[in-house]
Amino acid sequence: MYISILVNNNGMMKNNRYISTTNTLFSVIVLTLLLGCERNFSEDVEFASFPPNGDVFIDTFSAGLDYFPFVDGGADPEAFSVDTDEFFAGNASMRFDVPPFGVGFVGATFNTTVKRDLSGFDALTFYAKASQAADINEIGFGIEGETGNKFQVTTQNLQISTRWEKYTIPIPDPSKLFNQTGLFWLAEGAENEFDEGGYTLWFDEIKFEKTGTLGQPRPAILNGADVQQPGFVNIGQSLTGLTQTVNLESGENITVIAAPSYFDFSSSNNGVAQVNELGNISVTGLGQTTITASLANNPAEGSLELNVESAFEFAPTPPSRAPEDVISVFSDAYANVAVDYFNGFFTPDGQTTQGGSPPLDFNGDRIINYTQLNFVGIGTFLNVAPINASAMTTLHIDIKVNEAIDPGDFIRIQLLNSVGNGETSGSVTLAASDLRQDEWVSFDIPLADFTGLGDRSQIGLLFFVSDSTISDIFVDNIYYYR
Repeated sequence: MYISILVNNNGMMKNNRYISTTNTLFSVIVLTLLLGCERNFSEDVEFASFPPNGDVFIDTFSAGLDYFPFVDGGADPEAFSVDTDEFFAGNASMRFDVPPFGVGFVGATFNTTVKRDLSGFDALTFYAKASQAADINEIGFGIEGETGNKFQVTTQNLQISTRWEKYTIPIPDPSKLFNQTGLFWLAEGAENEFDEGGYTLWFDEIKFEKTGTLGQPRPAILNGADVQQPGFVNIGQSLTGLTQTVNLESGENITVIAAPSYFDFSSSNNGVAQVNELGNISVTGLGQTTITASLANNPAEGSLELNVESAFEFAPTPPSRAPEDVISVFSDAYANVAVDYFNGFFTPDGQTTQGGSPPLDFNGDRIINYTQLNFVGIGTFLNVAPINASAMTTLHIDIKVNEAIDPGDFIRIQLLNSVGNGETSGSVTLAASDLRQDEWVSFDIPLADFTGLGDRSQIGLLFFVSDSTISDIFVDNIYYYR
């Protein structure tokens, strides 16, 4: 019995169970050989290879292909059908009926029970059209439960017109795909009430092919940025922003999100940190190292310079308070309220602050890191309800300053109430003498000290302001209590 668990980027999961007599027979043969013969294989032995079949859907499912709909998170497993009235070529196409906003979404993966050798191809191609102009949230190939989506490729926001057009999703490195089962997948739904929805998508002539027309490969890690940040012994990190960009025959550039296993990673100092094929960084020693990568022998843009000076010091563990006495904005010790953002990026207003979104994850302990700090806001008013702190008496925050502190330095905490409706605000300033370099300091600030705030029933913004006197801080355990 074989159970495959298929997961897409949004965490949607489906279990499929079927009997694999081929795998069972193969296992029996291998076991017999191992038990009955101890000598090594001859150099003349040729191991079995998988068929180089690139077809996915050509009027019908290709050999061994099956449909696995996403069933969690609001997915509609009945949204897919084979349409014999609308097609680009032949006599049938794949059809997905995308529901309106609030009803759900369509999502599925198409996997084969017989592994394929796709190393001779350079792209997944297909024809598609829609009943109205739309963009597909995510589409690609490589979702495979048995490999943990090791070679998944994702194209986001693919624009689809109302007429049949050919689309190309490049394979980042074809040489990696010699035993694949995940041939096609997509997830599409209206993201808000103003987004498209209640329309139909058609796909036809889906196949892997050798186009020979893909050029100028430009892989990237960290979205092509050269990032410098502190590292800490025994605190792992994961590389993000992994992409491959190629130029199509049309002259258009297309960028796909590539799974880490397409890349070859390297560390300039293995005694400080090493990177595995999943893009996970293990920090083992003190010093400095630079993480770089290549894809199919092409150097990737972007790098990560880690400066490891010590083991990581976590924020103090908050005292255990009754849940009804706490409203937590950000803490692993309590259930947090919904937050719109941890960095509003108010760039038109001169904000320089980076970081915060998403928070850093140190082996399950999340911490906010702000760099280039001048001011930054945590918002709870756009798509979620403002915080009603009327019954609370105190604001708790843990702050660690990651740089030298001069006498005139400060961090101001500011609260805004009733955002967009007769705003009131109040602030409390933490002076240089209140802070410690490279040490966590816990602050319990009476809400009554936020002079001018008045009503606390609709707190929508919490600001950290330094006017650039302090530029690099860690923040944890932000909560109101009584």
